[in-house]
Amino acid sequence: MKNSFIVQQSFPVPRPTTNPYLVMLAQSIDSIAGVSVRNFSWRGALLGRYDVFHVHWPEILVAGHSPLKALVRQGLTALLLLRLRMTRTPIVRTLHNLELPSGISRRERALLGQFERQTTLWIRLNPETPVRDDRQYALIPHGHYRDWFEHYPVAEPEPGRIAYFGLIRRYKGVDALIDAFRALPGDVTLQVSGRPSTPELADDLRSRAAGDDRISLTLQFLDDAELVQTVSRASLVVLPYTEMHNSGGALTALSLNRPVLLPANPVNQRLAAEVGYGWVHQYTGELTATVLAETLREIENHHPVEPPRLGARDWRDAGHRHFSAYLSASQAVTRHQLEHAGG
Repeated sequence: MKNSFIVQQSFPVPRPTTNPYLVMLAQSIDSIAGVSVRNFSWRGALLGRYDVFHVHWPEILVAGHSPLKALVRQGLTALLLLRLRMTRTPIVRTLHNLELPSGISRRERALLGQFERQTTLWIRLNPETPVRDDRQYALIPHGHYRDWFEHYPVAEPEPGRIAYFGLIRRYKGVDALIDAFRALPGDVTLQVSGRPSTPELADDLRSRAAGDDRISLTLQFLDDAELVQTVSRASLVVLPYTEMHNSGGALTALSLNRPVLLPANPVNQRLAAEVGYGWVHQYTGELTATVLAETLREIENHHPVEPPRLGARDWRDAGHRHFSAYLSASQAVTRHQLEHAGG
């Protein structure tokens, strides 16, 4: 029997570098009877039949590695938006980030603005995401990664070992982490792993780490096995983002039963309450050597006994809640058509 409801996702067939969130989301939705997930291709998005278009980071659709590629993608995005409007296909948008990326062109900003205007329903990953009265929302928490990593060997945590992992961008504060760590005395180590967004950023991090043999830099993408080893060897994972609203990195560390140090904000306070005492540590203001020392000491003296509580982030439940959101978006479009037809 053919699947009757087709979800067109905005991400292509997964590669080794694809965010596991996207892979598990697609699997959880595709497991629902009568529902099929289609990965993104321009041909499929422009010419294929589907019932809803689910976009995650729309800025990816309008960006390119060269000015010509960017221009081509922007033209295709304009055609896609026209196609979605003409066919009255609902757009569902997951709010991974609250703000548009910095440094984008006027044309990119215009296309992303059109995406916003045509979006039918927004998915919030946590209750702290602000809402607008004129928009329809669904709240679906970011799923955990326990099942994703369960087949990989896990290392024992090493006392005094701090780790950062993930894509390295300026706003993620890795430079501040290195500076703070250098001022931290004692038998401690820091492992920074991840691909910097620019060669200049990579050079800056190498310069900051130079001369301190306790700091190790692995400035490249980590596969899943390497990631599990990096996280599980640490006694503390530090994610010092200057802007943090949703963090898959924090959930990765918690899924591997490692405590995290995060900037204090309402989202992270809610996460700390959800997962239980001792797993989410927070700091206010700048990250300093004192903050690192106090957190390491707290972990050593009061390490949590129970694993983090992540039951509210089950992927099977997330798949069904996404499908409900898709149906709500489709019904909203139908209601809008009937209202206009009646008017």
